[in-house]
Amino acid sequence: MEQGCNIIECRGLALAYGQDTILAHVDLDIMSGWLLPFVGANGAGKSTLFKALLGLLPPRSGEIRRLWGKARPGYVPQQQHIDPIFPVNVRSIVGMGLYPECGFLRLLSREQKERLDTTLSRFGLAEHQKKTFAELSGGLRQKTLIARAVIGNSPIIFLDEPVAGLDAASEEAVLELLIDLCRKQGKTVLIAHHRLEDLSRLSPIVCLVGHGKAEVLPSETAYDRLRGGKS
Repeated sequence: MEQGCNIIECRGLALAYGQDTILAHVDLDIMSGWLLPFVGANGAGKSTLFKALLGLLPPRSGEIRRLWGKARPGYVPQQQHIDPIFPVNVRSIVGMGLYPECGFLRLLSREQKERLDTTLSRFGLAEHQKKTFAELSGGLRQKTLIARAVIGNSPIIFLDEPVAGLDAASEEAVLELLIDLCRKQGKTVLIAHHRLEDLSRLSPIVCLVGHGKAEVLPSETAYDRLRGGKS
């Protein structure tokens, strides 16, 4: 997909759970090639908006246009939602990202095996590929989940709190990986993010979610609003 084209468009979007409206009148244009953090207070609606953009939550009203073609988006859930006793090894977990192409029971093609090997090496997982999920550090677990999302060659990756609970060194490694996916590989990377300090480093713009609204703003403007408690 060409850089500079919209990859997601929202018009008059309203999201709700039952009778509780979470977001209303959202108009967003997200361009391909952006690394866009979604920031806001806990419970502001970041995960709700992600679910809607992924097609997992139908809007109460309005429209979402997903313009990335037929490829399935890559998705990395919060690590706390993954069973740490996942009884398969790293290679198998990353290979799950190929299931939409090859099916659950079919053997991988030569090209897919080569892609799997390349992805494991790129993410620093080759030497850990026989370990189970439970044997990995928090940083390596997160890299494994990101590699699973990336291997399918989707132009867009969604990550829900990708550095939550990581130590400083692991957090740094994961953020550098995400920056690289965007800048060097041209991926659109959307991150539900909880850290204010990383805003300007990650991207000059963010999507600020809160008080029933979501809007793309300069990082410094969003930081000032969040620090000041303003909507």
